[in-house]
Amino acid sequence: MGERSIVRLTSTASTSNRVPQSVPPGLLQNSRTRSVVSARLRPAALALGITLLAFGRVHAQTDCLACHGDKSMQDASGHSVAVDGATFKASIHGSLQCSDCHADIKEYPHPEHMAPVQCSKCHTDQSTQVSESVHTRASSHPCTSCHGDPHTIFPKSDARSTVYPLNVPETCGSCHGNANMARQHGLPNVYPSYMDSIHGFALSKGGLLVAANCQSCHGSHHILSRKNPQSPTYKSNIPKTCGSCHAKIDMDFENGIHGKALAAGKSNAPVCTDCHTAHAIQQPTQSEFRMQSTPICGSCHKDKFTGYRDTFHSQLGLLGGYVETARCWDCHGAHDVLPASDPNSPIAPANLVQTCGRCHAGANASFVQYQPHADSRNRKMNPALYYVRLFMNTLLISVLTFFVIHTILWLFRSRYEQIRSRSAKGGKDA
Repeated sequence: MGERSIVRLTSTASTSNRVPQSVPPGLLQNSRTRSVVSARLRPAALALGITLLAFGRVHAQTDCLACHGDKSMQDASGHSVAVDGATFKASIHGSLQCSDCHADIKEYPHPEHMAPVQCSKCHTDQSTQVSESVHTRASSHPCTSCHGDPHTIFPKSDARSTVYPLNVPETCGSCHGNANMARQHGLPNVYPSYMDSIHGFALSKGGLLVAANCQSCHGSHHILSRKNPQSPTYKSNIPKTCGSCHAKIDMDFENGIHGKALAAGKSNAPVCTDCHTAHAIQQPTQSEFRMQSTPICGSCHKDKFTGYRDTFHSQLGLLGGYVETARCWDCHGAHDVLPASDPNSPIAPANLVQTCGRCHAGANASFVQYQPHADSRNRKMNPALYYVRLFMNTLLISVLTFFVIHTILWLFRSRYEQIRSRSAKGGKDA
């Protein structure tokens, strides 16, 4: 500000019952508000004027904070336009002048309506990435939607930052945990699922900063649709995305039959999220995951799943609720799934005794002749099992049919005997 602004400010502050020219007209909503604002700003304006006359120009932030430092200051719409000077100074933008961002302010007092701040002036790369992302039209100002008030932005390594690892889920959850917004945009409400997952628990309860948060998988600014081949959540890219943390598992997956199928371009090959889901990821040792793991495999391997459901392993799990019974990955492996023809596969003929022996102590060559997927409905593949099943089902139906007919006849006979007995008794009484 020049001396003309100084004189204007001091003159305004010393004039009784007049509105300070430093306050935009839209801030003064009624006569009572004018009196309150004038009374509050008059001491600050006088102090600022004296300081300016004594020492010349001061830091631009000091000039602005003479008004905006008032916590009760609002614009014509009732929105707060107050700035905490100490917090702003400690923020990542604290070294900037106010006019560096509010470039259209050329004089004091400034117009009531100002042009929106353009973050792209400094953050060119980030702005370009956001403009290509799914968030480009998510709000009128996508930067502040995630980073918060521009006067209180801290480095991402600072626990006060909205994009500090521990705070990222809550920041994203402000939109992606909003049921109304999810319904409006056709998005799943993922925040509750994530917070209950193994990743969310490790972050929120364990405080592990290395635990995966939203940004770990989706990125920060260049967030793309999962249908975009460049997105880290595109199906073929998911193993590498998860592998950025789970490196050993990613190596095993790539060496397995599923990873090789994916590399060969087979889009129906399963990836991490097909088995573990994207957000509601459970600990694999939990009973809930074990109980649902077999149907997950069965959603692709329908023929094998049909045979498995008839076996002792499946019946013990489904009917008896026994969690520790053998599931698909107990025999085949979880990530490095290999065909039986591979000598490194746990279901290779030479390895079956050892594989079954993990649960069945004393397993031998005869024991492993058991067929865990034999389909009793397939006469061509399993003729003996097919006819045994046919005989047992026929026997069962015959026995049940016999006893149903026997029971019906017995009821008729019993009823006949009751009527006959009553008739005989009635004749004697007569």
